[in-house]
Amino acid sequence: MEDLRYPLGKFTHDPDSTPQKRAAWIADIRDLPGHARAAVAGLADAQLDTPYRDGGWTPRQVIHHLADSHMNSFVRFKLALTEEGPTIKPYAEKLWAELPDSTLGVSCSLELLEGLHARWTALLSALRPEQFERTFVHPEGGVQKLDRALQVYAWHCRHHVAHITRLRARKGWA
Repeated sequence: MEDLRYPLGKFTHDPDSTPQKRAAWIADIRDLPGHARAAVAGLADAQLDTPYRDGGWTPRQVIHHLADSHMNSFVRFKLALTEEGPTIKPYAEKLWAELPDSTLGVSCSLELLEGLHARWTALLSALRPEQFERTFVHPEGGVQKLDRALQVYAWHCRHHVAHITRLRARKGWA
């Protein structure tokens, strides 16, 4: 039986990064806005407000969460690239998903993702291999290398799009 929380499986870190693997992970980040837009294309409000699993978020909340989460990650990358081992501020993602702006139409977050991911992709594509070794400190997760964060967010892109596309498939929403 499929675990609806992790349609692609839980994140696993690849300790053997290569330029080719990084290019693929950067492509996942580059491609997220188009995949997210396609995942929700044509959905009516009632469908956008259908949780992908019992107790899970709706496609609307997932799209807004992607914008929230990826804005935070982009800032974390920039902090790690410009400061020595900065401590980042975590955020309560579940509570953010319940704030009033998470009830807006998805177009504002899709547009935000397009601009954000264009900038993030440009930044990531210009980094030298040694820059992926730079770190930030997460108060709960400890020291994190940018290489690992890149992998996490490449997975995060695919993970949340799969929540929506698999919901569509289960419901028969073409």
